[in-house]
Amino acid sequence: MPKLYSETYGTGKPITLVHGWAMHSGIWRSFAQQLAEHYQVTCIDLPSHGRSRVGIAHPTALPVHERTPFTLEAVSDALVDALPATPSCWLGWSLGATIVLDIAQRYPERVNALILLAGNPLFVSSDDWAGVKPTLLNAFADNLTADCQATLLRFLALQVNGLPDGKALLKDLKAAVMECEAPDNDSLQGGLDILKHTDLRATLAQLNIPMSVILGDKDTLVPVAVASQLRQLSANLEVNIVNGAGHVPFLSHPQELLALIRRFMDTRCP
Repeated sequence: MPKLYSETYGTGKPITLVHGWAMHSGIWRSFAQQLAEHYQVTCIDLPSHGRSRVGIAHPTALPVHERTPFTLEAVSDALVDALPATPSCWLGWSLGATIVLDIAQRYPERVNALILLAGNPLFVSSDDWAGVKPTLLNAFADNLTADCQATLLRFLALQVNGLPDGKALLKDLKAAVMECEAPDNDSLQGGLDILKHTDLRATLAQLNIPMSVILGDKDTLVPVAVASQLRQLSANLEVNIVNGAGHVPFLSHPQELLALIRRFMDTRCP
């Protein structure tokens, strides 16, 4: 995979922010800079997302033997290769939460704590687990090829659905996302495949590091009902709920989120 773009702010304990599906690190630049008043914060664009795709040929323009699939393992490897070897607290949002869980499992020397923001180790619902309906992700996958832009806009709207200030948040979200060209279709489909087929509940249960899950009680993609199930997985895991927040608490409730992260970083993170 090509060289990945990252930005680093501040000094102190290192914390690495990994964004979600179809996004880029600019989505939380303002929040990251506030967090950087207390820590060294690195934001990185996933492969083929944001500024990690600047100057890169479209994947389908490359010979088959040079293409790298957007799989969980390949993405995790690319992030680890792109960043300093210093152990860090990794904060993953949505799809990013799945990625940082995989990194913690396969590169334990690089991860000293985890924060899963609006994340779920099993993103889709099952008979014994709360999550998003598989039909929703299947619909996104089917619609991407027909109308990528409209599909992405519907996804943005879902993230603030039902919030009192949803219209204003959606405007801010669109403006931030549209700073960069959308990822290519192969990467978007690959991200959906990761969300649809990955189950890292056993990984989360086995990790012996400080971990925090932060959920919004109005989130339409990661239902707050999963909180009680998460608490049963690991004694190392704390679960916090931001009242009134949807899928983007760093935009809707930045001060509450900052307080939760600071408490975790200062009391539990090495």
